[in-house]
Amino acid sequence: MFNGGGPGGGRGKEVSKAKNFGKSIKRMLSEMKGFYLAIVIAIVFSLGGSILSVIAPDKLAQITDEISAGIMIDNEKISNTFAEIMKDPASESVIDGQIITVEDKAKIIELSSEYSMADANTDGADRATIATKLYSAIDKMPESVQNIIKPRMNYEKIKGLAIFMVCVYLASALLEFLEGWVMARVTAGFARILRNRISHKINKLPLKYFDKHQIGDVLSRITNDVDSVASSLDNSFGTIIGEGSLLLGAVVMMFWTNWIMALVAIASSLIGFVFVAIILSKSQKYFTDRQVELGNINSHIEEVYSGIAVVKAYDGKSTADQKFDRINKKIHTANQRSQFLSGMMHPLMAFMGNFGYVAICVTGALLTMNSMISFGIIVAFISYVRLFSSPLSRIAQAIGSLQPAAASSERVFEFLDEEEMPSEHGLEAHIDKDAVRGDIEFDNVKFGYSEDKLTIKGFSAKAKAGQKIAIVGPTGAGKTTMVNLLMKFYDIQSGDIRIDGKSTKEMTREEIHSLFTMVLQDTWMFSGTVRDNIVYNHPGVSDKDVMKVCDTVGLSHFIKTLPHGLKTEVGENDSISAGQKQLITIARGMIEDAPFLILDEATSNVDTRTEELVQKAMDKLMEGHTSFIIAHRLSTIKNADLILVMNEGNIIETGNHKELMAKGGFYADLYNSQFAL
Repeated sequence: MFNGGGPGGGRGKEVSKAKNFGKSIKRMLSEMKGFYLAIVIAIVFSLGGSILSVIAPDKLAQITDEISAGIMIDNEKISNTFAEIMKDPASESVIDGQIITVEDKAKIIELSSEYSMADANTDGADRATIATKLYSAIDKMPESVQNIIKPRMNYEKIKGLAIFMVCVYLASALLEFLEGWVMARVTAGFARILRNRISHKINKLPLKYFDKHQIGDVLSRITNDVDSVASSLDNSFGTIIGEGSLLLGAVVMMFWTNWIMALVAIASSLIGFVFVAIILSKSQKYFTDRQVELGNINSHIEEVYSGIAVVKAYDGKSTADQKFDRINKKIHTANQRSQFLSGMMHPLMAFMGNFGYVAICVTGALLTMNSMISFGIIVAFISYVRLFSSPLSRIAQAIGSLQPAAASSERVFEFLDEEEMPSEHGLEAHIDKDAVRGDIEFDNVKFGYSEDKLTIKGFSAKAKAGQKIAIVGPTGAGKTTMVNLLMKFYDIQSGDIRIDGKSTKEMTREEIHSLFTMVLQDTWMFSGTVRDNIVYNHPGVSDKDVMKVCDTVGLSHFIKTLPHGLKTEVGENDSISAGQKQLITIARGMIEDAPFLILDEATSNVDTRTEELVQKAMDKLMEGHTSFIIAHRLSTIKNADLILVMNEGNIIETGNHKELMAKGGFYADLYNSQFAL
């Protein structure tokens, strides 16, 4: 509700079609080119951390094998040792550097007889059986034999490997911390640059952009969408870099260790990506819908609260609530669907990770039974599966988090890609503000808000220095449009406007704006003191001069009623009447004291008595200045030097009040209608 219909005050909705996820991400990356060096550094840190992380399972496998060797008896070694003893039981022997005496051999033979062993000349299979039975009798064997066959751990090697692993994990954690710190600076810096670009972009956009777009939607792009891009990049971009490096390292190490186990681990984990791809394709549009609807609800809230008095006066609460509920329901639906589909990825990848553990254990057991790998390899691959499936899961989550960033960045870049006002490079025409004569000429000016429909159809007029020019006419006649063209808020399509003989086409907008003081019908109060609002952009004005202006416009009494006078803090939504706001706006214009004045219904919000006082102040202010007055109350412009009567974009009558009344034409009818019963 309250959407304006046309240029100049409208807020018509214009939403472009969404780009796809890939293009949005590609555009984001291209916009981050100033951070490429930092990103490369982060990738180096990430790769270093990943390399260290994937080295650790290999060392863990070595530790596992060392521990296994220290607690598991080597049956083959027992069989071979027993065979050597039985070759010559009556003589002393040296086996693996240990002296085996005849007494020790006799002890072994005695133990063998206890287990019903065969003689020394049995074949290898029987020796293996004997060795197996001797497994439980190792502690009864002579120390010399125990030193050969009893398993012992290499504590020095295990200690060295353990210390190495601790150092690897600490170094990996440090590199991951540095990578996260760099990426946090990258994303925060990128968001800051986006906000700066938007801030500069706003000043370069033509007025027609804001005429065609809802204010709430523009605000949503500047706030919600930029915040969404920053937070999503911070949570996702670093994750993708870090986990991607870890994933690559895990794949390389898996194939380095055992290609069969590597294929099993990868195949069992990658099945989940098929489902992830399907989910991503379905969920992206819901993230885009959510951002669009957030812009819509912001626009609706801004409109309703800006026009809250009208809503209450016309009992529009029910209608406003219904519209809010409709938009809110759309946001709820888009949120629910996008979050549901995005949330499916985590349990899906967790399931695939667990499935990978099972596949690795089964395959590893089969390979171990066939003596193709050691037990340590299985332990290493359990770690590799975690290093492979966990990054897959986190990358899937990060990609899910990037979807709102893609949708938001699309809207931000749409704003940044909007057509700007034409460049004014090379425009050097200058008029000294203190030496202005005050002549303005409109020469056959034509202009339309759209190419196929002209609003101003050939406007020509001359304003001499010091004249007070009034522009009157019915609503939609083109009065405010002429002022917008004079201020170069819009560029004319043909014809020319000249100030002191110099074309505005050859002057910059800033140059033109410095020559004019504007007092508009729409008032605006900035957050700050009353003084700040009056001396806006003129900080050097003294309090004495401010109060002098306030006396002139009849604002002194109001200021004296405030608790802190000129230093009282006020804002747009404070309980200040429309008339008081208008007086502050007029005082602001008087402080400007530019050579040209534009008064667009400047006294429309003040009472008759105040209007009389302000009119006298305006008459005094306009002495020696060329002034343009747009008024619907024709009684306020009876003393104008020249009255331009407009209708449908053309001047249909010119003259002063007496001359136009004497003609009995359009102006006379318009004037008399305001006093008709």
